[in-house]
Amino acid sequence: MTTVFPTDTLSDVLEQVEVRGMMTGGFAVREAWVSRGAVSTPLKLVALVAGSARLRVDGPGGPEGPVELARGDVVLLNHRTHLDVRGGRGDGPPVELVPEAGFDSAALAAADPAIDDVMVGGAIRVGPAGLDLLASALPGLVHVRGATPAAARLAGLVDQLVVEASSPRLGSAFAIRQLGQLILLEFLRAYLEQEEPPTGWLRLLADEQLAPALRLVHDQPGRSWDLVGLARAAGMSRTSFAERFRAVAGVPPLAYLARWRMVLAQRALRDPDVRVGALATELGYGSESAFSTAFKREVGESPVHYRRRLLSGPDPQTSTRAGASSSAAFPPRIRSASAGSSPAAASRSSGSVTAMSNG
Repeated sequence: MTTVFPTDTLSDVLEQVEVRGMMTGGFAVREAWVSRGAVSTPLKLVALVAGSARLRVDGPGGPEGPVELARGDVVLLNHRTHLDVRGGRGDGPPVELVPEAGFDSAALAAADPAIDDVMVGGAIRVGPAGLDLLASALPGLVHVRGATPAAARLAGLVDQLVVEASSPRLGSAFAIRQLGQLILLEFLRAYLEQEEPPTGWLRLLADEQLAPALRLVHDQPGRSWDLVGLARAAGMSRTSFAERFRAVAGVPPLAYLARWRMVLAQRALRDPDVRVGALATELGYGSESAFSTAFKREVGESPVHYRRRLLSGPDPQTSTRAGASSSAAFPPRIRSASAGSSPAAASRSSGSVTAMSNG
């Protein structure tokens, strides 16, 4: 097996753990509205295309919010258990929105960005090795503000998504899938430019001083790296390099290397033609036994059992191991229009985004 490891470390990580941003629905509503319920998708994206909204979430660590959302804002929810989001105008009782999958093309096409709230959303799918890696790199609620310079490209992509969803043409479904990927990428870029992430691999990828050493690890994961060689690449002393790496990544350099090798191994083992012994050699282990021991210590089962389970079970991209199917999708559809609401307002209010399992 021959593998090419790119020097773009963010692309490398996202590709190896098979991260996919999937924007899968949206709605437009003019009157007062509210959507609330349990969230069972581990990683969820919500983007406000027009209007304003207030968002509250709950989950490990306690409730957060209200977060005021403005046009162009995008939010990522990381293992939150409950979501409450509301907006619109008027003094009457709010329209209650409930989950239903799909974009409402007519409602989005009829929306007036000057007076309607328009929201799209979806989820992040990951491969078997990816959920813990991505979830550990982000706080429970990440809010990228559309008004910041870093989010200019992100806002443009969200606008383009609405154009594709509101006027279906040949290839629109493909375009929406690709835009979901780009929205996730630009979201992470904007987040890194907007604020410093928590200690972990995402913060490590953004550290310019450690970047030369990190590129070596990603380019040549099978090489027998030591602290001296990596510190030299970063232009630092051995001690300073080790201290800075641990402060930024949360783990020592060689522990990061070992973990990255296991991420690569988990991806490679999904290919039934990859021999375990050859993979062990490529990743720098002296024997298949040494590799199997390291793999079991990190993953919890041997490479052979890991492969057998993946190949005999459901597709890892659709398995609930990386995120259970949600019964509280978002954005949602209308449950019932408030008294006195116009048919046009009710029509604009229908439409949804599923919270989406990894399927």
